[in-house]
Amino acid sequence: MLTAFFAAISLLYATVGQAGGTAFLALMAFASFPPNEMRPTALLLNIVAATCSTWLFNRGSHIDWAKLKPLLIASLPTTLAGASIVLADDIYHTITGIVLLLAAIVLVIGRRNEDLPDRATPLGAAILTGAGVGFISGLTGVGGGVFLAPILVGMRWASPKQTAALSAPFILGNSAIGLVGAIHVGQVPSSQTWLYALGALAGAIAGTTIGLRWLSQTATRYVLATVLGSAGVQLVAFAAR
Repeated sequence: MLTAFFAAISLLYATVGQAGGTAFLALMAFASFPPNEMRPTALLLNIVAATCSTWLFNRGSHIDWAKLKPLLIASLPTTLAGASIVLADDIYHTITGIVLLLAAIVLVIGRRNEDLPDRATPLGAAILTGAGVGFISGLTGVGGGVFLAPILVGMRWASPKQTAALSAPFILGNSAIGLVGAIHVGQVPSSQTWLYALGALAGAIAGTTIGLRWLSQTATRYVLATVLGSAGVQLVAFAAR
């Protein structure tokens, strides 16, 4: 049953280039996973899902590697730094949930005209954004795509479709580094992660294909907003229990 849930989460998130880390964590929290297993398990599932999505996006030449480079390079060391810190569960769920809800609101109201041209991404702003998102990514145990996406769309640095393609490799890199940090502080993945990974992989293949073939720019933005908002509600609700 849990594997099916992980597959469904991965499918929904992959349609907009996300891996599902926040919802993976929320599901594991509701399923009463040991706290020291949650972050590394979510990161491993992120790696599986994001690897698949990155491959599919890159095969279709959808990833702007030049735009991604400063964001990703700046994020990796701060991700490792954030991963070395272990937050109290209630603090993590509350802060992350509120941030995701705000991000969903920004996506809904921040870009009404999809025909507006994208702005060039200033190098300094890209480095600061990558570093900040990387730290939050490592701290919370998610790949960072849910924090990066609303910034890219809200600042008009990328269209929703481009954002989906940029998010997948960003998540892959940060999840790999975050996993190293989580293991370093003594956190270990669940012994059933291999089974959950099969579900995440199947969902990522289906979700990325759906996103590439059938979602428009507007649909991608609203699906992403729904994904972020739902994850935010889940995390806040769990913290309030």
